Amino acid sequence: MKGNDFKRWRKSLDMSQKDAADALGLKRRVVQYYEKGERDGEPVKIPRVVRLACYAILIGVDDYHGPEKEKKDKKGKKDKKDKAEKEKKGSARKSGKGKKARVTEETSEAEAA
Repeated sequence: MKGNDFKRWRKSLDMSQKDAADALGLKRRVVQYYEKGERDGEPVKIPRVVRLACYAILIGVDDYHGPEKEKKDKKGKKDKKDKAEKEKKGSARKSGKGKKARVTEETSEAEAA
């Protein structure tokens, strides 16, 4: 992401520099540096964490509290169904299948049931 991309991101969300700074947890001046692409004549690279945060805001994520906790049965053991689904998702990630493939598989299973 270059400075002009950062500025386009901000304007596409109809945010002021202050709004963007607040949403990203930055100072307004840092947003200005990112948009300009330099600070005191030196190039400024937009950190990956900021680029990812821009994307998260773009798709509507306002906060993240970590992964969901696994369900346990009355004896404190993990639910076998949840464990099987998790293993299936893990194997889909390892095999290179993306989210689209997992959604298709889950839809097929639901239709079969």
